[in-house]
Amino acid sequence: MADQVNLNAEKREGIGSAESGRLRRAGKIPGVVYGASQDSYAVQIDADTIKNILRNSASQQILVNLQIEGAKEANKLALIQDIQHHSISGDILHVDFNAVKEDSEIHARVPIELTGDPIGIKQGGILDTLLHDIEVHCLPKDLPETLQFDVTNLDIGDSLSIGSAEFPEGVSASLDGDVLIAIVNETRASVSEGGDDEAAEAAAEEEGEEKSEESSES
Repeated sequence: MADQVNLNAEKREGIGSAESGRLRRAGKIPGVVYGASQDSYAVQIDADTIKNILRNSASQQILVNLQIEGAKEANKLALIQDIQHHSISGDILHVDFNAVKEDSEIHARVPIELTGDPIGIKQGGILDTLLHDIEVHCLPKDLPETLQFDVTNLDIGDSLSIGSAEFPEGVSASLDGDVLIAIVNETRASVSEGGDDEAAEAAAEEEGEEKSEESSES
């Protein structure tokens, strides 16, 4: 499972674009906490801290232990549900925290990591990755940081689907089993080489037949 990280936050009263801009200039990021049968409320977090957390994680949907100053429940287990970025600079503008319960399933997108070199590549094929992350559902304690799938045994024309992939215990995909994750396709070079081999075999057979006919005539 992915490691849970601690994140300090402060409950805030001010809302609106002007207040959000003031917070960002002060090195804070505005956010909101909702879910787990509670009323939502606004928070602020340190910009450098959240940037560092995201920088060291493969996913943006991370479980955090929110320690909220000024809230009735000071400690909250929450999933970073959504992050809004500036369209040009990429700076973080706002963070949504979905408070979750340890005994209730959550839904989150987890990055895919394909491991191994498919045997089909050695034969001239190419590995096409069709999915880069998958939405899964599981208990918070079982949420993986990445999903690792071994593609070593994939030959040309073989594929890895949701149904054939091995997921960690307690983790299930939200997609249908026939959805493809990756496939090894033929390249033009491999098709051309295969055609050349077939042509060479046909030419050799034709030459052998001609020699056989010449021998019988003599």
